[in-house]
Amino acid sequence: MELQSEPARTLRGPFLRYMAGETVSMLGTWIQQTAQGWVLAGLTASAFTLGTVNFISGAPMLLLSLWAGAVADRVDKRVLLGTVVLLQAAVSVWLGTRVAAGNIAVWHVAVAGICLGVTTAFEMPAAAALVPELVGKDQIRHAMAIDRAVFHATRLAGPAVGGWLIASLGTASAFHANAASFLALLISLATLPPASCKPRETAARENKGVLEGFRHVRSDPPSAAMLLLISQITLFISPYFMILMPLYSRHVLEIGPEQHGLLMGASGGGAFLGALHLLRIRPERRSFYLGTAATFTSLSMAVLSQARSLSVALPAIALMTLGNSTLFGLANTLVQERAPDPVRGRVSALAGLSFFGVLPFAGLAASKLADTIGLRTAMLSGACCFAAGSALVLFRIRHGLTEYRPKPTPEAPAP
Repeated sequence: MELQSEPARTLRGPFLRYMAGETVSMLGTWIQQTAQGWVLAGLTASAFTLGTVNFISGAPMLLLSLWAGAVADRVDKRVLLGTVVLLQAAVSVWLGTRVAAGNIAVWHVAVAGICLGVTTAFEMPAAAALVPELVGKDQIRHAMAIDRAVFHATRLAGPAVGGWLIASLGTASAFHANAASFLALLISLATLPPASCKPRETAARENKGVLEGFRHVRSDPPSAAMLLLISQITLFISPYFMILMPLYSRHVLEIGPEQHGLLMGASGGGAFLGALHLLRIRPERRSFYLGTAATFTSLSMAVLSQARSLSVALPAIALMTLGNSTLFGLANTLVQERAPDPVRGRVSALAGLSFFGVLPFAGLAASKLADTIGLRTAMLSGACCFAAGSALVLFRIRHGLTEYRPKPTPEAPAP
């Protein structure tokens, strides 16, 4: 009972208020993601065009993430996130207005993507580093699991709501709904206590620059292995269900927007279950669950690539994202547990970079491959590559994945 009561006792107050606002905001984000993918798939049938737009959107994150992580370590993360949220809401209103006027082109979505990419580069490390600040150090893994559960729960509801909004109220309504959802996050950020003053030694360490995060990861093999695993997921799996799924729905399964929303909702449902299960995974069992989740992800992706009907695609994508969510959640938890507080923003930026930095290139490569050999064959190839790559990484790091507590930062630098 102690293991169950301690998280419940600690995870309250500021953390729960922040997660409430984040839940509403993330729901809006997934609603817009669904609408934006549907708009693009209606403007072009080229997988490479979708990949190019995604690449353009991800380039700012690749260029700015490490610097943004250093900024997140130096400034009040609450203020930084509030500024980012206001800018993202403005972009959503602009896109929705163009869609409502019937004056939308691929380049409009690309420009909006660049703006969102810049803001996300700062949002990503700040949000990831803020969550551990709102809980006790011994509750980081529980907080990360809840954060992932919220992320994937909104993935479950968001696409379904987005599909309904598109079919019932028009595509523009989804963009405006996302803009309105940011208000909840702004309110929750305003209720958080101000950041505590940092000791002089901590501030001195934070001023060492962006390479401090690299030094930590390089000196910690499990953290490096988890970042490599995230990169492999992003390279071989994520492009197909995050970027190319609208084309898969329209041109492979030949289904409409409501069915597409259902498919993406199944994706979110599997991911949500995977995130919830993170709360029950004991540290000594992490290696087993990482291997099992990698197997689930690879096999389900292979089945999805060959599905001929929605009834086969739905359980396949749910199982695939269940495994994918477990992998992402465990990998991020391990990285956060092992990150020293003074460089947590920069380590979080590296973790985000292993996803957001790889995704633009992965999307470009996957879309070109899909145009060349067909989307089904490209998806099957991705499943096979991920199976081989993840097996190699997890075999090499199968020991040393139990819970880790960073050593306290010394009061003075070692001689």
